[in-house]
Amino acid sequence: MSAQIREIRPTRRAIEVSLHSHIRGLGLDEKGQPLAVADGIVGQIEARKSAAVVVELVRQGRFQGKGVLLVGPPGTGKTALAYAIARELGGDTPFVTLHASEVYSLEAKKTEVLTRAVRKAIGIRIRETRRVYEGAVKEVKIAYGKHPFNPYLKIPRESRVTLETKDDSLTLTVGEEITSQLLRLGIKRGDLIWIDAETGTVHKVGRVKGVEKARYYDIDVWDVSEELPKGPVKKEKEITRVLTFNDLDVAVASQRISLIGFLGVELEREIDEEIRRTVNLQVKKLVDEGKGELIPGVLFIDDAHMLDLECFAFLSKIMESEFAPIIIMATNRGMTRIYGTDIESPHGIPLDILDRLLIIPIRPYTREEIKEILKIRSDEEEVALAPDALEALADLGVKYSLRYAIQLLRPASIAASRKGRTEVRAEDVEDVSKLFIDTKRSIEFIKEFESRMLR
Repeated sequence: MSAQIREIRPTRRAIEVSLHSHIRGLGLDEKGQPLAVADGIVGQIEARKSAAVVVELVRQGRFQGKGVLLVGPPGTGKTALAYAIARELGGDTPFVTLHASEVYSLEAKKTEVLTRAVRKAIGIRIRETRRVYEGAVKEVKIAYGKHPFNPYLKIPRESRVTLETKDDSLTLTVGEEITSQLLRLGIKRGDLIWIDAETGTVHKVGRVKGVEKARYYDIDVWDVSEELPKGPVKKEKEITRVLTFNDLDVAVASQRISLIGFLGVELEREIDEEIRRTVNLQVKKLVDEGKGELIPGVLFIDDAHMLDLECFAFLSKIMESEFAPIIIMATNRGMTRIYGTDIESPHGIPLDILDRLLIIPIRPYTREEIKEILKIRSDEEEVALAPDALEALADLGVKYSLRYAIQLLRPASIAASRKGRTEVRAEDVEDVSKLFIDTKRSIEFIKEFESRMLR
């Protein structure tokens, strides 16, 4: 029984795979034109051409006051296109997904929820030169002392760490705070580390072979380098960090919260605007001094027709602000009422907001495009598909939806493993399609048993 469980248990990689983890960009050639299949994205040539223009506008700094609206039926790749735009802008470009229903929170105002999402989608790349001690750990000794309240308990007081490079060796005596970090990180001989001389923060980078008395393993969770680093142990190191505006908001707010909590004042659920203004000024100073670089990320708002007039007015203000992400909205609605009103408008979005948006139509996938997407997803989820299984899934994608076909990949793999096979066949797809029905068959089921359903 235990062998069967191990056989069908998903790997760690399969667990970590997300719906769009295979997308690496817009799939453009050297001239900026979309390829049929590239960077994990398939088809939607016209939509990707439009998206490429948006990326170019952003890079030129000419997207201020604008947004994007993706319009198309469900399951046509609106989220995938938004994600591809973010990846095309750069690997460290923040990408934040917000479903329109999330703004109606009981704990915070609608504008606060939107503000947090906006500031999570704006990053700053900070470059600074710091004095550090960097090298491979040759020796580490921990000195323990008695606990002040329990004489039978010993606690780490200080430590001596010897770091070495090809050209230098240095022994450091460090206090209790750095010692506790060394213990928490499990620092031992052979580890490659660096210690920030200003803050005392310890960073473990990996391991280095050839350190005397260090123990090595055939399998290690850390990257193992073949040789010692060069240069002196004490040096100046350029450090690059990417933080979002929301990270900075929380950091500043937490400092004030500590003081307020100590004074016994009840804390608010929302971040004060004064804190955000302080952060904005600090960021502007870093950018002006050349120490920081703004990274306008992507805020993707799905089912935008669920936003109300107050939300749309707020987003309009955000688009005009000095610090604004690329706001991409998506909807699958035609003419419909604006949420909370009796006013009908295209896509349920006010006309004055629509005038600010570049609208990109997303058309349904063809059968061949569905096959290509299924191939990519099966590789990403490590599901081996026989040719007949791929054809069967493509048929289901055309008849029902692409999402339904993708959702059957993993169940079909489990069905095949129960039959002692590693490859999914058409019969496995047929079996799981009977176990898990699509939306259309769900409606038919409801109609069949309508008299027994609760109203």
